[in-house]
Amino acid sequence: MTLHGVEALCFDVFGTVVDWRSGVAREAEAALAPRGIGLDWPAFADDWRARYQPAMEEVRAGRRPFVKLDVLHRENLEATLADFGVTGLPEAVLADLNLGWHRLDPWPDAAAGLARLRRSFILAPLSNGNVRLMVDLARRGGLPWDAILGAEVARAYKPSPEAYLRSAELLDLPPSACVMVAAHNGDLAAARAVGFRTAFVPRPLEHGPGQTSDLEPAEAWDVVARDFGELAERLGC
Repeated sequence: MTLHGVEALCFDVFGTVVDWRSGVAREAEAALAPRGIGLDWPAFADDWRARYQPAMEEVRAGRRPFVKLDVLHRENLEATLADFGVTGLPEAVLADLNLGWHRLDPWPDAAAGLARLRRSFILAPLSNGNVRLMVDLARRGGLPWDAILGAEVARAYKPSPEAYLRSAELLDLPPSACVMVAAHNGDLAAARAVGFRTAFVPRPLEHGPGQTSDLEPAEAWDVVARDFGELAERLGC
């Protein structure tokens, strides 16, 4: 399958390219268990992540100025720790744990699949993550991006239209020459609404073994593939 006129593939990162849940649970355990703190680590990761969209909505709605995701993650970390009854951690521990989001691992198919796709397309993250976060994930996971488009470059958080449109503009492309690749139907719907092509790659373990959302395509997306390897095959790479 080919998509006529497409030059760039833009990727959601958290959940689509990297496994945030396992990584955040691992980082929390590594930071807190040596201090004698025992928690349900996946539940801790879920709680921290659950604050992600509400925090960004404050920015999207104009109730606070744009701040990068690292700042929102730190605020959400402190609220999550309070919910779990964890107090009195040194600043160094808090700062390093917040950087755990920079140390997430890619899904097993991600790096090799991206390398294949890069033979034919410009590749870039279109993520709500900030630039340094995206750089650190790329270096850790061997993700071969051609450009790093963090949310603070677009000054907008998905699913705001500006997040997609400004990313296409930065690549000097019309939206129709870009494919949004994501494991989240809502992300694809927002991208399609502003003219992007769409590719759905489900990640059925993103939220753990009990996941019930985004297991199947909700619309007739341009491409549906089970992983990045199959996506490369479908796009002739």
